[in-house]
Amino acid sequence: MSRQLIVGPGALGRLVALHLAAREGVMLLGRRPLPARQTLTTPTGETCTREIPCLTLDALDHAVGTDVAIVHLTTKAYAAEAACAAVAPWLRPDTPLVLWQNGYGVQATLTERWTGPVLCATTTEGAFLQGDEGVVHAGRGRTLVGHLHGGHGALASEVATRLAAAGLPAAAVSDIRVRLWHKLAVNAAINPVVARFRIRNGQLRDRPFRPMVDAVLDELAAVMAAEDLPLPAEGLPGLVWSVVSGTANNRASMLQDVLLGRPTEHEAILGPLLTAGRRHGLATPQLAALYRHFAES
Repeated sequence: MSRQLIVGPGALGRLVALHLAAREGVMLLGRRPLPARQTLTTPTGETCTREIPCLTLDALDHAVGTDVAIVHLTTKAYAAEAACAAVAPWLRPDTPLVLWQNGYGVQATLTERWTGPVLCATTTEGAFLQGDEGVVHAGRGRTLVGHLHGGHGALASEVATRLAAAGLPAAAVSDIRVRLWHKLAVNAAINPVVARFRIRNGQLRDRPFRPMVDAVLDELAAVMAAEDLPLPAEGLPGLVWSVVSGTANNRASMLQDVLLGRPTEHEAILGPLLTAGRRHGLATPQLAALYRHFAES
């Protein structure tokens, strides 16, 4: 039976794997062995345990690779290109690839380089790890899937249907580039602040953090207007604060990285915004200060 391969068994990778595993074959691929028995804790506190093959690269072979129907690349943005290159020799050249990275940049690179169809996914699902054996689904959200240039509509619909059937609400869209920028703005408004002050998402609604987020939102709106990108229907503040409310108990991915002493995705999240701001002659002091904090840490 064809399986879906999730490359990058972090919080997002295991969240996707544990949901998909309820309906179809799934394999997880990481840098080190993990227990096959993985537990998902739902937002309501219920638990579900499933057996998922957790492989490392040296356990891959062409027999495994030809059994892969779709690859979900759920690594951090800074590791995506290397992970893609490492797994590529074991896969059919026409294997579809789904990119789940934060930020904006690696999506365009891999869309050009990968030999098969490439889709991008942006999600507001919230999750954090519980050791090597589990993941907590801390906040429900929605996932959008599409090709960067509007192609592969049937494949995007198939991927979205599979995710939705597995309990992760999803939809195919033709404007994923705009949606990625919306998610970039959400990440920029939430992740650096919660990571810098080591707080959960919901605490952003309180002082002194809310004025910080509001100041970042003003800069983000100016950058997106200069880039001629449409704002979300509910407005940028509406989108960001709805995500904060929906993931109030979540530890954002950048905060998880800080707590574990790992590199952060500040370059992928803040870098494109600062570059765009400079290109248009915009002052972005709040974004720049957040970038400097993590670059100098």
